[in-house]
Amino acid sequence: MKTTRELLTLVCESIQEKKGEDVLVVDISEISSFTDFFVICQGSNQRQNQAICDEIRHRLRNQEKVRPTHIEGYEGGEWILLDYLDFVVHIFSLRARAFYQLEKLWGDGRMLALTPHA
Repeated sequence: MKTTRELLTLVCESIQEKKGEDVLVVDISEISSFTDFFVICQGSNQRQNQAICDEIRHRLRNQEKVRPTHIEGYEGGEWILLDYLDFVVHIFSLRARAFYQLEKLWGDGRMLALTPHA
């Protein structure tokens, strides 16, 4: 099985594949007891957010046999959360991302640069 960082790279590739925007990976391992990383991104509408979610789930399940332990918000598509225990993926609409501002809320975390494979 791949390392968490390698899985995070797969997540970022999945987001990129579906044209997700403003992708951030935040290391919150030093300030959180429930997960080590947040992946935060946004799509332009409900369908795109659902497509991003579907692509992430498909790649991790088919390539790595990894499934989320919990999914929230898929039907509405404003804020979809995928919990993979070691990391949590947040897929926002532009409006929801601006409202909740997770980047500021978890601003003590360390931003990571994960470059998807070309």
